[in-house]
Amino acid sequence: MERLTAAETVKRRALRRMKMVAAGFLVLATVVYVLSGIFAGPVWLGYVHAAAEASMVGALADWFAVTALFRRPLGLPIPHTALIPNRKNLLGASLGDFVGNNFLSEQVVRGRLRRAEISKRVGVWLSQRDNALRITSELANVARGVVTVLRDEDVQAVVEHAIVQRLMAIPWGPPLGKLLGQVLADGSHHKLVDLLCDRAYEWVRDNHAAVQRVVSDRSPSWSPKFVDSLLADRVYNEILGFAWSVKTDVNHPMREAVDRFLIDFAGDLQTDPLTMERAEQVKHQVLTHPEVQHVIGTTWENAKRMLLDAAEDPSSELRKRVLEGLISLGERLETDDSMRDKVEGWLESGAAYVVTHYRAEILTLITDTVERWDAEETSRKIELQVGRDLQFIRINGTVVGALAGLVIYACSQYLF
Repeated sequence: MERLTAAETVKRRALRRMKMVAAGFLVLATVVYVLSGIFAGPVWLGYVHAAAEASMVGALADWFAVTALFRRPLGLPIPHTALIPNRKNLLGASLGDFVGNNFLSEQVVRGRLRRAEISKRVGVWLSQRDNALRITSELANVARGVVTVLRDEDVQAVVEHAIVQRLMAIPWGPPLGKLLGQVLADGSHHKLVDLLCDRAYEWVRDNHAAVQRVVSDRSPSWSPKFVDSLLADRVYNEILGFAWSVKTDVNHPMREAVDRFLIDFAGDLQTDPLTMERAEQVKHQVLTHPEVQHVIGTTWENAKRMLLDAAEDPSSELRKRVLEGLISLGERLETDDSMRDKVEGWLESGAAYVVTHYRAEILTLITDTVERWDAEETSRKIELQVGRDLQFIRINGTVVGALAGLVIYACSQYLF
């Protein structure tokens, strides 16, 4: 037995009532036709009889037309009846063509989106803090779900592929040489050289005993200790003076030598095969070092833990930044015409692309769905939706038929 929803039950009752009303008009016309034929006599009864006769014809014709849409009238195999069950697939294809031509065209979609002002509406809604909080909470739930669903080993493999293999595949020499050359050209390395000179001077200044020990260890065994001490002091003072000169004189030859070395080294990294090969060796040593491998291996674990903690905590810095970013975005969409026009252009272009390239697939959804429907069930459902309104066609046919018959009869009496 067919199961109907509450709304469908109400519609079925309304359809039955309207069918009874339309049938009542036909019965009334028939009764008037019979009585006016039996009691023939007065002239005016002829007009009534003709009107009733035409009314029955109109009522029967419209009953036939309405019924022929959904089933065969009286079960008779009359051609071109039961149109909906018999031509269901053709109707589905026609519906698909209608939707495609009138709703899924690029011009219609662009015009509709332009009039809808979606970006402005989204901006007004998003600029309200409560709405932004809701979006932030939902994004946090999505982030937790995605992070939880992803398998650690898969993500780790992607991370290692994205980091290690890409770094291995890219030569380090030329880009490092180019970067170093830019740093040298800008003079940004001078601060580093200053720092190294300062640290070298401070080390020499604070390590007098170490200099004495080195001189003593290098001196002959037969050399007197006081001679070694005097020589160590002399060497220490010379080194300290040299370090002080390098520290204080920005044009010191030692500094210039460092600059020349760095410039030559930057050039060799880009052009000298031997230097480039050594850079590759250093790269492999760095990336294959156990500590570096451990850092890369724990990258996803640390990132996952940070994301989950941030998503769980409503007061986390991440959620605060997302919230403020959403509010700011909403305010800009609400007030910034240029940004709103840009977003509208993206939306229109995206929708136009979907309509242009995937319209056939979208229309196939309509036609395939209609083809899967049962023919009789489809007819019943459509009749349930529009059948009540179609009964007015029967009523109008009865009334209009009576009026037409009355006019025709009157004209015939007048002319003949």
